[in-house]
Amino acid sequence: MPRATYRLQLRPGFGFAAAAGVVPYIARLGVSHAYTSPYLQAVPGSTHGYDVVDPRRVNVELGGSRGHRRFGTILGEHRLGQVLDLVPNHMAIPGRDNPWWWDVLENGQASRYARYFDVDWDPPEAYLRNVVLLPVLADQYGRVLDAGEIRLERRGAEFTIRYHEHLFPVGPRSLSTILAVAAARSRSDDLAFVADAHDSLPKATETDRASIDRRHRDKEVVRGLLARTLAAQPRAAAALDAVIEATNADSDALDALLARQHYRLAHWRSAGRDLGYRRFFDVATLIGLRVEDDIVFGDSHGLVLRWIANGVLDGLRVDHPDGLADPAGYVRRLRAASPRGWLIVEKILAPGESVRSDWPIEGTTGYDFLREVGGLFVDPAGEDPFTELHARITGDARPFEEVGREARREILHGSLGSDLNRLAARFLDICEGHRRYRDHTRHDLHEALLEVLAVMPVYRTYARPYDGAIDELDIAVIEMAIAAAALSRPAIDPRLLAFLGEILTLRVRGPLESDLVVRFQQLSGAVMAKGLEDTAFYRYHRLVALNEVGGDPGRFGTSPDEFHAANERRAAERPATMLTTTTHDTKRSEDVRTRIAVLSEMPGRWERFVTTWLPRLEHAWHGSPFDASGAYLALQTVIGVWPIERDRLTDYLRKAAREAKVRTSWSSPDPAYERSLDQIAELLTGDPAFIADLDRWLVPLVAAGRVNSLAMVLLKLTSPGVPDIYQGTELWDLSLVDPDNRREVDFTTRESMLASLQQAGDDGSDSDGPGPDEILAGTDVGLPKLWVTHRTLQARAARPDLFDARGSYRPIGAVGPRADHVVAYERGPGALIVAPRLVHALIGEEASTLSIPADQWAGTTIDLPDGTWHDHLSGGLHHGGGTIPVGTLLGRFPVALLVRAAAG
Repeated sequence: MPRATYRLQLRPGFGFAAAAGVVPYIARLGVSHAYTSPYLQAVPGSTHGYDVVDPRRVNVELGGSRGHRRFGTILGEHRLGQVLDLVPNHMAIPGRDNPWWWDVLENGQASRYARYFDVDWDPPEAYLRNVVLLPVLADQYGRVLDAGEIRLERRGAEFTIRYHEHLFPVGPRSLSTILAVAAARSRSDDLAFVADAHDSLPKATETDRASIDRRHRDKEVVRGLLARTLAAQPRAAAALDAVIEATNADSDALDALLARQHYRLAHWRSAGRDLGYRRFFDVATLIGLRVEDDIVFGDSHGLVLRWIANGVLDGLRVDHPDGLADPAGYVRRLRAASPRGWLIVEKILAPGESVRSDWPIEGTTGYDFLREVGGLFVDPAGEDPFTELHARITGDARPFEEVGREARREILHGSLGSDLNRLAARFLDICEGHRRYRDHTRHDLHEALLEVLAVMPVYRTYARPYDGAIDELDIAVIEMAIAAAALSRPAIDPRLLAFLGEILTLRVRGPLESDLVVRFQQLSGAVMAKGLEDTAFYRYHRLVALNEVGGDPGRFGTSPDEFHAANERRAAERPATMLTTTTHDTKRSEDVRTRIAVLSEMPGRWERFVTTWLPRLEHAWHGSPFDASGAYLALQTVIGVWPIERDRLTDYLRKAAREAKVRTSWSSPDPAYERSLDQIAELLTGDPAFIADLDRWLVPLVAAGRVNSLAMVLLKLTSPGVPDIYQGTELWDLSLVDPDNRREVDFTTRESMLASLQQAGDDGSDSDGPGPDEILAGTDVGLPKLWVTHRTLQARAARPDLFDARGSYRPIGAVGPRADHVVAYERGPGALIVAPRLVHALIGEEASTLSIPADQWAGTTIDLPDGTWHDHLSGGLHHGGGTIPVGTLLGRFPVALLVRAAAG
């Protein structure tokens, strides 16, 4: 079981060899496991690894199997374990890199791998039956075809369709016509025989086992015969090439050939309405896998499970389980194959929601903890002023909940429209069998489904319709969503909504109903992710420190009591869950969020700054109507990440605006609007007056944000669970959303800084290393954060009984005028953690250091249990058995980690 993990983002240029090179450093830092991004074979050039094309191979661009073995050896030499990020929900489908998908395109339903992918081969649209829609064309199909951009190509006996960089296979039966023409022109009986043999292959609609086996056997035999014929008869080969060129020159002939394929090339915009396969969210190049099928599970997980069985891997992080047909069944199967492995899932929990108790896993990837710990540094007293300022600037006073619902509706009308259409078609089939509902139109059913999906209070439910399993929580969630939909859309027949609720709660059952429930649940998670995280979070800018994955921008912070209650639940229910504060998916790094959070403590000062500079931004805006909301986001962003280069800010603002989908988008970019954003970025990073004002204004904000970060790190590393450190964040890291947060990490500097800390602690004296003053002197380069990370990890390694599943958790309340500014608890018992919060009021307006003056804590105390307590961060000793001033504990260093000395 990991003690702590360190996340490494592998990519071309930072593969296994480079990762092995930093293993000694992360081992000295104090983690127990390297936690890597996916490294099964991905799309060539992939920078993240989530676009797997072959789960049976190690990514060759990262070093392949040899590099992987060497990486594992180096980990073992440094006594580190390994956790792998696993992608079970989907695969990438570019060109021929995915052999399973290539076979499906070549053979349709008769492919041996047709069952692997979540494809609807029998949609309501007759023209899409038995084919896969491929939305890859830049324009309408007919225009692209007439422009000669689609071509038939031959290499030996292999035929492909090319559209620019896209390649597609040619179904073997469809070749019979052009082969027959070439045979007649060349007078080749052998080629004529081959043409007839192609036409005699079993059809793709013949999907019984015997026909599939015969098709795959015979097509390879026929392909070999064709290759030999063409090699032996140059005249026949030349005739065939001439027929191919004639076909390419004749749009009708090429169209006839394409019509015989098991796929349909289409304009990319058609993905929003007619796509016939389940995707990862709205990414048409990532197709859903059917891992609920035993064969698919075995083939897609075989290599990883061998690594688990052989001890190469100690654990798995499961990506996006909410996209699966049966997440509970999946994790049970995974647990059976890995009875002792550490299993965590990327599950986004709503406030108050818990992982299902019957899932045999250690917990989640920690976005619930991220939300709870981050909220500690948001001052609730700032909520009303910030709400009023945001409404005044943007002209939009709607609460976040309403903004989120609107965004989810738009996503369902837009990029997830094809998924909703497939769901509505299934609902229509169901209603045809229930006479009370058969007269409802497809539009009625579409709107009922849309509204219920738009008001779902959680990402998804977990009913298992094929065995009738549903718990009371899921029933309550569906009933809540049905009631909310009835209120928000009174025009929808309430009896139809009630009927939908009965299906989703398994009160009405049947094969079609079961399929609807499964697909509804798979879609609801995607709607939440795309509607909230990737749309509403980029529209609602009241305080963007709250706009984080797993967060709720409508909830203005977390109280210490709420934080303690959540930690107590974790200690009791999931003591080995992951704890995180920054990931590869976060919108902003932890240090950006903790700095922006300080604004909540100074609403008046913030308002003066905004009202000074917003008009100047409007003056600089040219070429399109001013976007006050986007400018407000830009100001908060600059506050959080300063200093930042113009290009980084430009890229971020453009991405944020496209994700918001209000004035521009990925599918319909507005060049004039985006040029105006570029002008804003240029002013904010290049105007001397703004920079001078910002530099003065940021001094206390930066200091307070850094204290917040130290507190957050200490709380993460000592709360119940397994803390994760995202690569590079052991120093200050001011990163924005990907790809910004996946930039190259300067490990050389980190190694040097850690070595200097360890050398200072190994000088033969009784000292733990450099003193607090020396550590704080390195504030600007991030030394305090590295110190807190390293020393706390050392304490965890030395006393695992205090911090792992065996360690208890006991909140400790402070008493006095600054009690609300303290978060304290005991682990073990035997470890006491004390961290400040809402520190701007304590540091003051002019302070530039991380020290909180002792007089700010005057009269505020906590209870220190009996014993002698050693502070692993300041080096101080404290004697318990009564109350102790908080100023005494935090007087030399901003946070405290006290461990009680053993008796005697």
